[in-house]
Amino acid sequence: MPADFFIDVKQGVVFSRATGAFGRAEALDHMVRLLGHPDFSPEFNQLADFRGISEMTLSAADVEELSRRTVFSMHSRRAFVVSTDLQYGYSRMFGIFREIGGEPGITTFRDIGEALSWLSLAREPDSSLFAKPGPEGDPR
Repeated sequence: MPADFFIDVKQGVVFSRATGAFGRAEALDHMVRLLGHPDFSPEFNQLADFRGISEMTLSAADVEELSRRTVFSMHSRRAFVVSTDLQYGYSRMFGIFREIGGEPGITTFRDIGEALSWLSLAREPDSSLFAKPGPEGDPR
C-alpha cells in the first residue's frame, strides 16, 4: 500500500510510510484511514517517512489542498523524512501552510536519525508493524 501507518499508543506516535507512486489520492486515503482508526488520537506525534516514494504525482495545488485538512493537533510534533528535493519542497510547503493555520510543529528532515531524535524516539519501528488492510480495507 502506498501509504501505510503504525500507531504506537504507548509512545503516542503515528509512524507513517509512503512507498511507490504517491499522489493526492494516496495522501487523502491515508488521512481518512488514520482519522477512522480506533487507536488514533490527534494529540499524537508523527514520523512520516517519504524516502520510499519512487514517483511523486502531487502538484503544488494538491499540497495546498491537503494542508487545509486537520488531522493532528496544533500541539503535535510531526517529522517528515524525505530523500529528494521535490519531497523536501512539498513537505516544507505543507508545513508552512499548516503553520499559517496554527499548527507550528512540522519539521522536514533528510536524515532519519535527526527526525527520531527531534521526536525523542530511540529507533524506527520494525516494518512488519505497519498497517495491513483487513478484509474490507480496514487497517487493523
